[in-house]
Amino acid sequence: MSVYAEQMNEQIQQTVQRAHELAIEHGITLATAESLTSGDLAGTICTVSGASAYFMGGVVSYASSVKASVLGVSETLLAQAGSVDARVAQQMAAGAARVCGAQYALSTTGVAGPEPHDGKPVGTVFIGLSTPEGVLAREYSFEGDRAAIRAQSVLAALTVLVEALEA
Repeated sequence: MSVYAEQMNEQIQQTVQRAHELAIEHGITLATAESLTSGDLAGTICTVSGASAYFMGGVVSYASSVKASVLGVSETLLAQAGSVDARVAQQMAAGAARVCGAQYALSTTGVAGPEPHDGKPVGTVFIGLSTPEGVLAREYSFEGDRAAIRAQSVLAALTVLVEALEA
């Protein structure tokens, strides 16, 4: 493992531990909807003992058809904007909250590479967050190989959750 990968893994573990503490403290329930991270986010959340107290489940929606049929992402939006879009991330998060019966939900969609997708360059990532107050999406531009972009996406999603729960 490279020094970068070790540092990234340490940051992820620290952030998921903080997210765990805040989720327990606030008594929330949480779900995930993942595309480019393909389950890594849910898997990371569940590395912390006791995550079953708040983690309801997740949907890996790699295909746009699953984003539409399971998560309720607009087929028109997917056809017009593609799957790598802030509005898609928002709808994925809202869909995960609904499908899993959670108060909060995180979503990840983007381009891990090696080729661009839907006209978006490698490293373009959108993180969605659904909360009882509303839904948001943040755009990121990450660098590195597929593994690095996916790891940065997991860290970004956990950070978005921590920031929302600390606010």
